[in-house]
Amino acid sequence: MRQGSLRLRLLAVGAASVVLALALAGFGLLLLFERHVERRMVAELGSHLNQLVSSLARAADGTLEVGTPPAEPRFLQPLSGLYWQVTEEGAGTVLRSRSLWDATLDLPIDTLTTGEVHQHTIPGPGGASLLAVERRIALPASLGGGTVRAAVALDRAEIHAAGLAFASDLVPSLVLLAAFLIAAAWVQVGVGLRPLDAVRRRLAQVRSGETARLGESFPDEVRPLAAEVDHLLDEQEKAIARARARAADLAHGLKTPLTVLSADAEELRARGDTRLADEIETVTAGMRRHVERELVRARTGLRVRSGPAQPIRPVVEQVVGVLRRTPQGQKLSWEVDAMESLGVRMDAQDLSEILGNLAENATTWAAGMVRIESRRDGNAVVLRIEDDGPGVPEDRVDAVLARGGRLDETRPGTGLGLAIVGDLVEAHGGSLSLRRSSLGGLLAEVRLPDPT
Repeated sequence: MRQGSLRLRLLAVGAASVVLALALAGFGLLLLFERHVERRMVAELGSHLNQLVSSLARAADGTLEVGTPPAEPRFLQPLSGLYWQVTEEGAGTVLRSRSLWDATLDLPIDTLTTGEVHQHTIPGPGGASLLAVERRIALPASLGGGTVRAAVALDRAEIHAAGLAFASDLVPSLVLLAAFLIAAAWVQVGVGLRPLDAVRRRLAQVRSGETARLGESFPDEVRPLAAEVDHLLDEQEKAIARARARAADLAHGLKTPLTVLSADAEELRARGDTRLADEIETVTAGMRRHVERELVRARTGLRVRSGPAQPIRPVVEQVVGVLRRTPQGQKLSWEVDAMESLGVRMDAQDLSEILGNLAENATTWAAGMVRIESRRDGNAVVLRIEDDGPGVPEDRVDAVLARGGRLDETRPGTGLGLAIVGDLVEAHGGSLSLRRSSLGGLLAEVRLPDPT
């Protein structure tokens, strides 16, 4: 049994309960059957006893005899398991069936009133255990008076044999019943746990952005759990909104000083102090990129995304259209292969941020060509942006993906573009990888979950 599997635990407990209940039921039925057989045997022995008593007579010499013994053939078969015996008290005469051979029934000392029938378990021939029925009879004057003690006995092994035969017939039925009940328990457990499967599926939809909340379409026992999860999602969304608001306030608070610094840099450049103006512009550009990165992280942190998938091709065309108008982009050859029907579950702004940073990086380093394509690969949507530039050595990939990581400090930029892309892709359940392109430069591959 797998550790933590509620379904298997419930099934194991149910199966054990079924087996135990049927075992106890079978044992109880066997005892009831043997008691029923024993009562039938006692009734049969009583009938033989009555026949035996009614056949008592006196021989010509005055001795007691059984005129017409019971007709059961087993009384004539030695050690057959069915016996009778008549003892004349006082005279000591003992009459017995041929089946006793040379043995006698060892009846216990008992106080019997005339006509009263008693039942005993006594030892028999060959160490057998016998079920005996006895009766004290007062002989009439026609038979010379006196009292006799008559008994008929049966080997209890016959009762046990009947019980074993009953058990052999009962066990297959109990096994079939156990299999049916265990199968029914499996169905019952499956039906009982179905609401938990529904919660799991709904949570997966919340995580993938297909829905925002679990809702209340659950049984009464599960609905409080769903309500608590929805309440937690509400609180989380409020906390995210507050964090975004604080990040936005911080960004807006920094934009004004950065704008003033940029204006001061332009003024210094107009006065001829180009070196100082370049330094100020580099610092302000770096600060803007840091602010943008924090805004992206605030926007994507622990988000709940719902709604239809965002088509990829329009965003690719928009990004390429902007970059083609840049001085560097005008020198390059652009190859775009994006499927019309392909989309991802994210905001257009986030998708534009991912494609924009990767395409801008390719534009910066490309020698003459940039290729952008999107395709479906199993359960993933793959975006690939590659160029024919110098590429990135394999041992430097981790450094490039790190925040602020740059290979060439002489090129403009802050080294945050790929790090921002990594944050966005990870926030949407995807991955970013860098390797050598077939064009000779860098291939950036983004894999995102397929919303279909």
